[in-house]
Amino acid sequence: MLVPNTSAFPALADRPGLVSLQDLSAAQRRIRGVARRTPLIEAEFSSAGRIFLKAESMQPIGSFKLRGACNKAALLGKAAQARGLLTYSSGNHAQGVAYAARWLQTRAIIVMPSNAPQIKRKATEALGAEIITVGPGSMERKAKAEELEQAHGYAMIPPYDDPAIIAGQGTCGLEILEDLPEVDLVLAPVGGGGLLSGVAAAIKLQHPETKVWGVEPEAAADAAESLAAGEIIAYTPEQTSRTLADGLRTQHVGQLNFAHLRAFVDGILTVTEAQIVQAMRACVTSARLVAEPSGAVALAAALYGTEALRGACGLKADAKICVVLSGGNVDPALLAASLQD
Repeated sequence: MLVPNTSAFPALADRPGLVSLQDLSAAQRRIRGVARRTPLIEAEFSSAGRIFLKAESMQPIGSFKLRGACNKAALLGKAAQARGLLTYSSGNHAQGVAYAARWLQTRAIIVMPSNAPQIKRKATEALGAEIITVGPGSMERKAKAEELEQAHGYAMIPPYDDPAIIAGQGTCGLEILEDLPEVDLVLAPVGGGGLLSGVAAAIKLQHPETKVWGVEPEAAADAAESLAAGEIIAYTPEQTSRTLADGLRTQHVGQLNFAHLRAFVDGILTVTEAQIVQAMRACVTSARLVAEPSGAVALAAALYGTEALRGACGLKADAKICVVLSGGNVDPALLAASLQD
């Protein structure tokens, strides 16, 4: 499913509450030395044109989530930091907050769903976080975290619906333009919308002619439906659990994220579960990089949605396409299965 953004792109003066280029640049300075500047790697994929991978899987926690978590945590006052950092996450943001807490020498309390991958849970525990387990719904873990925030005064580090999180994730987009200013199309995954919001803002505020598309699983296509409807559409936990891409099982995009998507994103493309697995395999065999299912969705769009994207974007055959490989925290058994023919 390909859903173009049909809303009018507002002028800069009509974007109240959205992150600015100044916000993004400040976040980049703030997290320098904590979050890694990841490489942009051109990889050869059969009949797929020129594809560059922004390898966020090479962050210290294996995911882009470190950027937003550290930016938000760094903006807190010393007293708030000392009370402890709190969040709710299925895994990658949990690790980002746990890493930020260790950086700031404070505690981390993480509410995780019962269906979180064990590899992500163990990695979060290894960073010293305290984990509280709830059911599989993203709204359930959010409610539990808010209860803990009220009861104990912990400092909340939300996973996506927050300007500091968006600005932190958007530093990835700043790096893309610094390394490849002539990029024609940027593809990024969308769950709650933090990464796509930040990357799209970073690109469009500097190069409005560059196309930016979000990608999500067909089995959990709430963002695509929301963009088509012009309002946020929520999915049930049962619906979002249908996809292998556990990092994209958010039940709906955030309010602030949706505003960014409507302002900066050209559209959203969905990919099938089979295409996600095929992209994971191609990432290993052609680029020698490991991608978890959530991290592989944008590559799946570049490999298997190329013609639709070229038609929608008016791209030439030699267009430069940047794919945000958002994470590489994949269960070894799932990775092994994806490599089977």
